Amino acid sequence: MNHPGSVSIRSLLIFIDVYDTQNFSVVARREGISASQVSRIIHQLEDVLGQQLFYRNTRAIIPTESGDLFVRYARAMVANLEDARRELNERSQEPSGVVRINAPVFFGQHHVAPALPGLINLYPRLNVELTLTDDYIDPHRDAADIIFRIGVLTDSSFHARVFGQQFYHLAASPEYLSKYGIPERPDDLCHHKCLVYRGSSGPNRWLLRKPGEEWIHYPVSPLMSSNNAETLLVAALGGMGIVLFPDWLIGEKLKNGELIALMPDLEVSIKTDLQSISAIYPNTRHPSLNVRSVIDYYVGVFGSPLYWQSGEEGGG
Repeated sequence: MNHPGSVSIRSLLIFIDVYDTQNFSVVARREGISASQVSRIIHQLEDVLGQQLFYRNTRAIIPTESGDLFVRYARAMVANLEDARRELNERSQEPSGVVRINAPVFFGQHHVAPALPGLINLYPRLNVELTLTDDYIDPHRDAADIIFRIGVLTDSSFHARVFGQQFYHLAASPEYLSKYGIPERPDDLCHHKCLVYRGSSGPNRWLLRKPGEEWIHYPVSPLMSSNNAETLLVAALGGMGIVLFPDWLIGEKLKNGELIALMPDLEVSIKTDLQSISAIYPNTRHPSLNVRSVIDYYVGVFGSPLYWQSGEEGGG
C-alpha cells in the first residue's frame, strides 16, 4: 500500500513509457491495464509532485516543461534501482561465460597468458578469448571486454584500472660488455652496437636524463632494428648489442644476470610521458562481474610493486 505522497517504481515506469510513446492506449496494452488506469496513475503522480506533467487533448499527450525535467530524474531513479538489483544479484553469482581479453603481444605472452590457469582454477565457469596484438584497440568498436594497455591514458570514453608504471632499462649481456666495454655516458652509445625496436611509427627514440632533469634524445645508428621484440632480446642475450627495453620484458634477465643494466644512475625511456600499465574497459555505468573479477585477479597477480620490478631499481 502506497502512502499518500509516495511514488512507486511502477508509476515511474508507466510515466516514462507515456513520455516516450505519448499515448495512453499503447502503454495500457503493454501493461495489461485500461487506458483510464494509466491516466489515473499519471494524475496521482502529478498530485504528488504538484506539477502538471502532460498536456492532454483528444489527439495527443504532450509533455510539459515539468514533464521534460522530471523524466530525467525518473530515468535515473529506475537505472539506479536496476544497477542495485544487478549488483546485489551478482553477489550470489560467480563469473561465467566468455570474457574477451586483448593485450600487447609480448606483454600478453609474458604476463597475461601465464596467469590464465590460475584464473580458470578460481572461476571454472569462465571461458577466455585472448587476442594478442600491438595494434590500437578501441573497446567500443572491437570485440574486447578488457584491454591491457601500456602507454599514456588520455581517452575518457573508457574506464581504466592502473596496475603500475612502466620503466625502461638500457642493458647488454656480460659477453658483449667484456668484448666491447661498458658505456659510461650517453655519448658513448654512438660507438656501440645498438639493437633498436621499430614499431609502426618508426624506430624507438632513446631518451636519457638525470633524475628530475629534461629528457635528451641520443640518436643511435642501429646495428639491427626489428618490429619483433623477442628477436632483439635473443640477439642481446647472444652478445650482439645493447637494447633499451621495458622492465616487464627484461626484469627477469637483469635479476638472473643474463643482462646487465647500464648507466643505472640515469633514467631512460622511449617517450617523455610516463607510461602506465592498465586494464581498460568500456565506460559502462556498472562493469560486468566478469570484467571486475578478471581485473581484480590480475591486480593480485601483478602485485604492488609489480612483481617484475621488485628487487630492482626502476628508472624513468
